[in-house]
Amino acid sequence: MSHSVALDFQFASPIEKVWKALTDSSTLAKWVMANDFKPEVGHKFQFRTEPSQWWNGIIDCEVLELEEPHKLSYSWVSGGENTVITWTLKHEDGTTYLHLDQTGFSAAKPAAEGAKHGWTRMSGELGKLLAQ
Repeated sequence: MSHSVALDFQFASPIEKVWKALTDSSTLAKWVMANDFKPEVGHKFQFRTEPSQWWNGIIDCEVLELEEPHKLSYSWVSGGENTVITWTLKHEDGTTYLHLDQTGFSAAKPAAEGAKHGWTRMSGELGKLLAQ
């Protein structure tokens, strides 16, 4: 059985600004981690951070789906887990609703719990960035 993470966030920012935070490499680096992302289906990229004794600090990814400004999906391969991240955006009444699905975790529940904690923390950074 695979585990998944589903999280919802709301931002009082235009959908275009939230989309840019998800798809612009330098903006993405401010709230997730350093990367060489390009918004092109099939583009292989990496997120990189300081390695630790448990992890090399590299996440291998590939853009799977891109529907500006409503949907972005990419693979996320790291630490023995091969998952898929899907961001869905919707704008209503001055609010951008951002939904995250990360699917395909192995039965090792700690990885899904760790992802949930990490994305919750990073979304706080995203909120601060969007408020600037």
